Amino acid sequence: PSQARAPETSHLLECYLSLVSPYVTSPWTIKLPYSEIEEPFEAWYNLTGGKSRIQYYHGQVVTYQIGTERPWGATYKVTPETTETEVNTRRCFQLNGTSDNCVQPQSVFPSLDGFKPLRQEHYRGHLCSVWQNVSYWGSKKNVYTLWVAGSDTGLMPIHYEMRGFNSLLGSHYDKYEIDYLIPGFAPLLGLECKVPPGEEAEHHILANPMQDYIGRVADRGHHLFHRYRLKYRKEYLSEKELEHRTRIFIHNMRYVHSKNRANLSYRLSLNHLADRTPKEMTMLRGWLKDETPNNGQPFPLALYTNLILPESLDWRLYGAVTPIKDQALCGSCWSFATTGVLEGALFLQTGVLTPLSQQALIDCSWGFGNYACDGGLTWRSFEWVKKHGGIPSAESYGPYWGQNGYCHCNQSEFLAKLTVYVNVPSGNITALKAAIFKNGPVAISIDASPQSFAFYANGIYHEPKCGDLNHAVLAVGYGVLQGESYWLIKNSWSTYWGNDGYILMSMRDNNCGVATAAIYPVLE
Repeated sequence: PSQARAPETSHLLECYLSLVSPYVTSPWTIKLPYSEIEEPFEAWYNLTGGKSRIQYYHGQVVTYQIGTERPWGATYKVTPETTETEVNTRRCFQLNGTSDNCVQPQSVFPSLDGFKPLRQEHYRGHLCSVWQNVSYWGSKKNVYTLWVAGSDTGLMPIHYEMRGFNSLLGSHYDKYEIDYLIPGFAPLLGLECKVPPGEEAEHHILANPMQDYIGRVADRGHHLFHRYRLKYRKEYLSEKELEHRTRIFIHNMRYVHSKNRANLSYRLSLNHLADRTPKEMTMLRGWLKDETPNNGQPFPLALYTNLILPESLDWRLYGAVTPIKDQALCGSCWSFATTGVLEGALFLQTGVLTPLSQQALIDCSWGFGNYACDGGLTWRSFEWVKKHGGIPSAESYGPYWGQNGYCHCNQSEFLAKLTVYVNVPSGNITALKAAIFKNGPVAISIDASPQSFAFYANGIYHEPKCGDLNHAVLAVGYGVLQGESYWLIKNSWSTYWGNDGYILMSMRDNNCGVATAAIYPVLE
């Protein structure tokens, strides 16, 4: 370290570019541990031409920064889009620079302004000089570290890392890493570019996401969070909580953008849950894991042997489904699944759609093993409904509070008298489709713990990380979209979540357990 000397920092980029001047290309990886992201990218940089290109997930999304094409340059994003009529069509979006914000070519290497030599050490088989910059933004301590090795052609960056510590929160608030593995510029051809949709504050992040990681400035995520707070009317009690929620939002924003760049079969968006921690999200999943066998009847498979099922079915179109509700910060999903399936059964029996009371189940079914906002099970709720001869309507019992309350039932006003409930054979896709077709919406349980589920927006959801059941929802139909079979699922996280409160879940491999524990009632 005593022999290490800082290069001329204003010419640092030229020093890097001497490796493969005038272009740099790379099969690299950016890692964002707090956002659960490990994203491959490649980069091209032409310093003299004022152009750069960075593409993500092996070219599925390509960004361009061109500083010489217009008076103040322009940035572009080329991405595949899938609509109801077109699949994976390449689209181009353009943002022009201004006199106050000229577009510059985007490097994937940090500027070494303020960096100092720290030590020498081996990193992944290379003897590296370690350079570090420590800076402060109010209560935030930001440590940037770069590992650089020598080679026959000059300097070779190996690894870059940022760690942020917030003294106000007393914890690390950020971390990201870039692995460089050094081994031209492709133009935009045949694409008409338009202004991107969505929030203006989000445009620049989407068009050039690398800028926030390399620039070492307060990222644009803070501006987007300000818009987010206004949109969802978020209020926080202290500066400490505001800082905490800001960082959660930025991690979730990075996650959503990265997953969308991967061009999956579904899209994510920043919804009203984007400032919630994973622990807080567990409050929205109130399904109790219980191996106790219930008293449900076996599914009458023999009665459905020759049944011809329609290719698609949506019980909303027949009036059998009430509007989307919001369970709030209460683990009461089980009560919404119960009322949803009873509402559908009652509609098929009477022709009238009557909203039933989740609050009554929360307040009154403790004796059957439910725990109000701390979780419950649909079949236990059925046992309560059986014993008491029905369930009150939402109108007669009173509003849903999103918290535990006093039971105050008037049995003379009860509806939906239940005789038995039926267990659909676990994992049997055909049986579940038949149950929905013949009996209306069916209560199911799924794994809703993956982060991708929290921010689902549209498309057919398939998540390899799905595992144990932990959330109760309502299957209101099924169908096929662009050759992929799906379940139409009603959630209870408000219309801000998903596709107006709904999600299309893939039938493939019984993903997320949709057909594992399905159940429906039979009314008297």
